[in-house]
Amino acid sequence: MKTIEKYFHSAQVALSKEFTGIFIIVLIFIFFPYGVRMVDSSAAAIDPGIYSAIILAVSAILIFKAGTWWIIKVIWPVFAEYSDLHFERNFKSLITWQKVLIYLGFYLSIFYSFVIVLAALI
Repeated sequence: MKTIEKYFHSAQVALSKEFTGIFIIVLIFIFFPYGVRMVDSSAAAIDPGIYSAIILAVSAILIFKAGTWWIIKVIWPVFAEYSDLHFERNFKSLITWQKVLIYLGFYLSIFYSFVIVLAALI
């Protein structure tokens, strides 16, 4: 039981920054159209919509990031602990081309999965 509490407690502490960002971006998304109307009363209905799309994309990225890290920490806590404590030291000891391959592999896999999920939702 203590092991489970340890991993769930650490996941909650680590995600507090991400949930704070999500909360802030949701507040900006809600209050942005009113703020635009206060600054420019002649703003058309499409103007807040275009800027809201950017805010919505940022919120989708933050929610995706928070969700994936929460899933990793719950399902595979050993990997989460390794990435927090040892990954940076091991990564710095690699050859340059290995670093590039690992970085691009992770980045592109996360990016493509995000695009596929976003396309499925839209």
